[in-house]
Amino acid sequence: MRKIIIVALLGLIFSCKETPSLYLNYNKGEAFGTTFSIQFIDDKESDFSTSYDSLTTIINLSMSTYIKDSDISKINQGDTTVAIDSHFKKVFTTSKRIHKETDGAFDPTIGVLVNAWDFGPEGKITSLDSLKIDSLLVLAGLDKVFLKGDHIIKTYPNTFIDFNALAKGYAVDIFSDFLEEKGYKNYLVEIGGEIRGKGSNIIKEKPWRIGVEDPNFDDSQSYSKVISLQNEAMATSGSYRKYKLDDDGNRYAHIIDTKTGYPHKSNLLSVSVLTNTCMEADAYATAFMSMGLEHSKQFLKEHPELKVFFIYEDHNKELKTLSMNGFSEG
Repeated sequence: MRKIIIVALLGLIFSCKETPSLYLNYNKGEAFGTTFSIQFIDDKESDFSTSYDSLTTIINLSMSTYIKDSDISKINQGDTTVAIDSHFKKVFTTSKRIHKETDGAFDPTIGVLVNAWDFGPEGKITSLDSLKIDSLLVLAGLDKVFLKGDHIIKTYPNTFIDFNALAKGYAVDIFSDFLEEKGYKNYLVEIGGEIRGKGSNIIKEKPWRIGVEDPNFDDSQSYSKVISLQNEAMATSGSYRKYKLDDDGNRYAHIIDTKTGYPHKSNLLSVSVLTNTCMEADAYATAFMSMGLEHSKQFLKEHPELKVFFIYEDHNKELKTLSMNGFSEG
């Protein structure tokens, strides 16, 4: 009987050794003008900070408008000899597709007009000369920019391309793909509030939980809605930090009507999108802010694959929310 007990105990010891300990690895840092945090589960402590820095450098040299000798900066300066890399090509082709789907509501060339209106958190709407607006509007429009082989061709040399509306989301996907290639099945990647997750927090036996930020005009942060993220990405676009007021107190977000070149009123304060890739979630969130609530609702009836959560003001200036296509209620 004693031998049986000893054998059983030895079996228990060996079985414990065969079961690896799990670690929730947490890396954080700065990239793309904001912060990032990455969580992934491994059987050992791991740190890929050097790899994240390398990926950030590659993406910035391709698409950062803040780097003078990046590919996109050279293209914006009129250099037609730039051979774009696979990162630029993927972001550009996705932008063209969503630009077409949304009838131009998503447009990476509209930044020239956003800048002309000088949007910021304070100040009133100041009318620009209509001739100036018309001249800038001619330059805007992704339908005037084309990909030919590895080169970008612009109808108007002064057209300015800016991928900021989906570049952070794309970077989230790149970091996520890096972890996928390493074989990780449970991770959560966040860059500047844009997020993609896979699997769950198997250590705590709980799903990854993320918050949808409340539209606070005083720059404070709070999260009244928390959802489980499972094998999806989420991006949020909001108008509650960058806006101006007219003489009647109407709030204008930093959203420019791509058809007129003028800012338009919108009761939308925040749009969060859940879909397969963070790049697409980022782009669609921006597009819906431009389209407005009613137009977005019609669009989403034809795109059930996009799960969306709206925060808006009703005619009494009261906050309301709307979930569409199965966006989690938490």
